[in-house]
Amino acid sequence: MIAFPAHDGTRLALHLSGRGGPPVIGLPGGPVRASAYLGDLGGLPAHRQLALLDLRGSGGSAVPRDPASYRCDRLVDDVEALREHLGLDRVDLLAHCAGANLAVLYAARHPERVGRLALITPSVAAVGITVTAEARLATARLREDEPWFPAAYAALEEVVAGRATGDHWAAVAPFLHGRWDKAAQDLDAADAEERNGDAAPVYASEGAFDPDATRAALARLDAPVLVLAGEVDLNSPPPAMAEYAELFPQGRLVVQPGAGHHPWLDDPERFVATVAPFLR
Repeated sequence: MIAFPAHDGTRLALHLSGRGGPPVIGLPGGPVRASAYLGDLGGLPAHRQLALLDLRGSGGSAVPRDPASYRCDRLVDDVEALREHLGLDRVDLLAHCAGANLAVLYAARHPERVGRLALITPSVAAVGITVTAEARLATARLREDEPWFPAAYAALEEVVAGRATGDHWAAVAPFLHGRWDKAAQDLDAADAEERNGDAAPVYASEGAFDPDATRAALARLDAPVLVLAGEVDLNSPPPAMAEYAELFPQGRLVVQPGAGHHPWLDDPERFVATVAPFLR
């Protein structure tokens, strides 16, 4: 682990792995979940050096003095501090889920600093795309042959109707994974320990996002962008991801067959075969 200071003095943690050369910066989701859950992203460090950032208040990074600094737009400064620490003129960013909100806000504010942008099953909050209840239900119905489907789908209907309880949210967890096996269950169970519960509500609080301004900035972004969707991902279904990719002049959508919200876990070889060539 490497520690470096943010602009406000908060000590941030960076985890480097893989081959030499300029690293691709990995931004975790959660929001504000320690980067450990990303693992080695299916073996990506065999092809490109990987620098996983623990956002402030998570993993090895310090808790900031000002809790308001957890807001997504303010975390942009931490990514810029990391670029400066690495001594790079331009950076390639790989972001998962909520981390994509941070990545696109960084690209909107510092377009000249972005080389390539890989958005893995991204959250749509920063760009104002609506994922409808029917889109989620239709994606879920692709799993109707799974043994856990009846109970999970009944819980999902309660979730999209706005009547969710904690038990309902727990029951829909299998829909986020291409396989509801031990690896997926362990990843899901670790979320509570790896996520900063105090930071998560601040991350997307009022003022964090201005979708119209962000979309306008992304329409001018002169950088290749990969949007990777999972075919059965309930959180970021392919139709919404297709709309996301269209926001970029050089945007490209790839839908990984059979994958859920964590495609590097569902099919590591296919994931790396898509992402590694893009990041070369």
